[in-house]
Amino acid sequence: MKKLILLFFIALGTVASTEAQILPTFKLGVKAGLNFTKLTSEDKVFNSDNAAGFLAGIWGRVGIAGFHVQPELYYTTKNAHLTTSGAESDEADVKFSNIDLPILLGTKFGLGPIGARVQVGPVFSFVVDKNESNLPVAVDDFKDSMTGLVGGLGVDIKKISVDLRYEYGLTNMSTSNTDKQRLNLWTIGIGYSFF
Repeated sequence: MKKLILLFFIALGTVASTEAQILPTFKLGVKAGLNFTKLTSEDKVFNSDNAAGFLAGIWGRVGIAGFHVQPELYYTTKNAHLTTSGAESDEADVKFSNIDLPILLGTKFGLGPIGARVQVGPVFSFVVDKNESNLPVAVDDFKDSMTGLVGGLGVDIKKISVDLRYEYGLTNMSTSNTDKQRLNLWTIGIGYSFF
């Protein structure tokens, strides 16, 4: 009899979790975090150290049948410390202030309010301000918009979410065609879901 009762509750839990994954869900929240940016140069015109920046904004998630779409909109700073190559080595700090729009597709594993997520998708980034600290790098040497590909893992614990992502820059940031430069970055973010 005990085995039958245990089997009943296991079956009930399985049906409940399956039904929860099939029914549409909607979440809306805020997030903030840090990023670590590296500006790469294909022709090795300069070397770049990872530099920290921040992000803050809103996100939404619509899910059905175990999958979800998660658009986000946030303000972010992407910083890089550059050292030019060659006989005379110069250093410069470059700062991009952007509005980012990632559109992520993903799935969640777990039951109820606790679960892990896998997400991937494009990010569209629009520069609202850019500056540099020293010559020879000029901010006009960099484009005002970029596209990237984001992939990452996340954990949800009730209304709190934590994400670790990598963003690979698809756009050549250089305004000249002689050297291809890309922004690549790691981000870690913490979010809160209102509902």
